[in-house]
Amino acid sequence: MHGIAVTLLTEDKERLAVLQQRLETTQIGRNVFGHVGFPASQTDPILRQIQDVHAEIVLVDIDPQNAQRAIHAIELIHNNTNEIVVFAIGAMNNPETIVSAMRAGAREYLERSATAEGMVEAFTRFAATRGKARTSSGRARVFAVANAKGGSGATTVAVNTAIALQEAHSGVLLVDFANLGHAALHLNVRPSFGIVDALQNLHRLDTSLLQGLMTSCKNGLQLLAGPQQPQVVAPTTPEMARLFDLLVSQFRYVIVDCSNRVDDTARVLSDLSNAVLLVAQADVVSLWSAGRMRSFLDEGTGRDRVRLVLNRYKKIPGFSDEDVEAATNCKILWKIPNNHQAIAPAIDKGAPVAFHESVDVGRSFRGLADLLAEASPTTEGSLDLVYQPEKSDKKKPARSLLISPARVGQ
Repeated sequence: MHGIAVTLLTEDKERLAVLQQRLETTQIGRNVFGHVGFPASQTDPILRQIQDVHAEIVLVDIDPQNAQRAIHAIELIHNNTNEIVVFAIGAMNNPETIVSAMRAGAREYLERSATAEGMVEAFTRFAATRGKARTSSGRARVFAVANAKGGSGATTVAVNTAIALQEAHSGVLLVDFANLGHAALHLNVRPSFGIVDALQNLHRLDTSLLQGLMTSCKNGLQLLAGPQQPQVVAPTTPEMARLFDLLVSQFRYVIVDCSNRVDDTARVLSDLSNAVLLVAQADVVSLWSAGRMRSFLDEGTGRDRVRLVLNRYKKIPGFSDEDVEAATNCKILWKIPNNHQAIAPAIDKGAPVAFHESVDVGRSFRGLADLLAEASPTTEGSLDLVYQPEKSDKKKPARSLLISPARVGQ
């Protein structure tokens, strides 16, 4: 699924079929909800349904023989929904109806008998103004998520952090830069397009085309999916800069799943990010790898932006946070509790745990998202990210983590 989410409301069943066909022809809008009948009051369930499907535009069909009910519906939708735009579609030979519809809250008034071209122009204007509205508060914050070693859980962290940010703040894009994209499986969606298509069309990539390449997920999160067949995606630095210049102008937060990449693309993604979340576990091999990855990603930049996220965390007696930071030369940002019983079925079912506040690991991802959203920027473009240990944590004398050459195969 891709494109602008549109709800269609009319009082004529045959008109609904006509509008659905016309909308499909635009290839920009997608019908997320169609209904015969208008909302009659503030408590009408139709208003709730419009919001539940995350509609961006509600297209209200005005019957020339009885325009007042449609105009009343436009006013109800405009006054009782958040961030939803209303388009009216009706006859152009009645100026009074047009003025009443616009006063009620309609942003666009389209010709009732026109072809799909009129819709395309209106949707394009909407996409442009939406991009400007998102950029009014500044460019998006970009967070790259990478594995210290294979299987540490970078995709799980990226997906659930993106969901938690979307739930709390909205305007979130998840970009899957893995050589074989798994984010779509975690989210239970089937993308038609993705990052490969965006890179192949950079010469003509604009807001409308970018929107068409994305996949909309359950809570309004947008996904720019990774390749569905093994493929090395290795764009040049100028290509990456061009892509991200567009991405950060359209969203509030961009989460990039780097997974197991250890190449020039991973370095460029790190350089384009405000912070890099390096996912590791509290074991010798993972921490040894984290130290090397931290040096690789931050080499020569002079920016302290790599932070450690300890996944599947269990407290190890006699082994402190200071030991972890000394072994990795990387500051701890967050600890995600070990809860395989919740995570494994969530991945299998495509129902991420961040949706569930009742689960400890779900609450942990929401806390991480809040920390990222509230962080203050630094002068060099990174973020002031500091881990706040729980009050129950007791300070213990720092111990050394000794990794012998024989142990790590050197």
